[in-house]
Amino acid sequence: MQSCKAALAACLAWAVAGWWLKAPMAFVAPWVAIVLVDATVYRSIARGLQQLAAIATGTVVATGVALMLGSPMAAMGLVLPVVVLLGSWQRLGSQGVYAATGALFVLTMGPVTVAASAARLAEALFGAVVGIAVNALIRPPVYLRSTRAALEDAAGEAQEILDAVADRLAAEEWDAHTAGSLHERALRLYRLVDQARAALGWSRESLRVIPRRRSRVGVPPGQDYDDAITVLDYVAVHTAGVTRAVLEACDEDRAELRPSPRVSKPYAEFLHNSARAIRLYTRSRFDADGHDQQADQELHDEVDDLLRALDDLRQRLSGAAPEDPDALATYGTLLTQARRLAEQLGRH
Repeated sequence: MQSCKAALAACLAWAVAGWWLKAPMAFVAPWVAIVLVDATVYRSIARGLQQLAAIATGTVVATGVALMLGSPMAAMGLVLPVVVLLGSWQRLGSQGVYAATGALFVLTMGPVTVAASAARLAEALFGAVVGIAVNALIRPPVYLRSTRAALEDAAGEAQEILDAVADRLAAEEWDAHTAGSLHERALRLYRLVDQARAALGWSRESLRVIPRRRSRVGVPPGQDYDDAITVLDYVAVHTAGVTRAVLEACDEDRAELRPSPRVSKPYAEFLHNSARAIRLYTRSRFDADGHDQQADQELHDEVDDLLRALDDLRQRLSGAAPEDPDALATYGTLLTQARRLAEQLGRH
């Protein structure tokens, strides 16, 4: 859709500037229009202003120097270093390169005149208006769906990892290869959470300066989305910590670090409860029709069960840890990660 909109913006700009008005530098209008159909309307406007400022800077400087020296070639040697340096100004962002482009158009395309430079600036302004208008008025890009999908992907991956670890703890399976694969998946979970955080930023930006009547989404993502990112951050930390502890316990040289069935089975049940709570959290917060009240109540009950399981686990771990400092560290890691996750799910 964005590709078609960019092509449409270029065609409209050329139809008016080149075909109808027969402007002397008509190519500038579709050139600017096509690059300003950006990922969000806000970004189209921001980059449009930056691009116009850069083009105007290069055009004005090149025109003035060329008229003073009377030689485009001599002017090029003086102007280009200056406009390239100006193009690196932070305020112009990624559009700073157009300062040099604007100067080159002045110095390499026919006689240098004030009228030609003014026409070039007018056509750039017209192209920017067309590009921004097309992006804002024709199906403006909105990214709420991708944000929800990113959050659901991260939560679903965390749930699958926790369930898989819990199944192996309950069955007393200490396979190093499987544990290593699960730990790698847990480390990749951080990237999924970062993608969800980036998608949330895109969602909010995509709803800025959009004519609300043109948007298919009523309101920008609220506090629920920020809470979900916070919860998933803790879920990622907890999952990585648990899988690392299990991986270390799978080492044959450190078999003494493996929790006894008296501990591993309750911990497996805690992980299953955590996975169910994460699934219900996603359902309750990001249902297609808004909050799922039934899932809210189920989540509340599940978190209560989770906290009770944590209390039971704390009592079992306090009496099960031997005198070995390494084993104490392993048990402490498991308990700490469990407590943090339970607190975050209970808070949000």
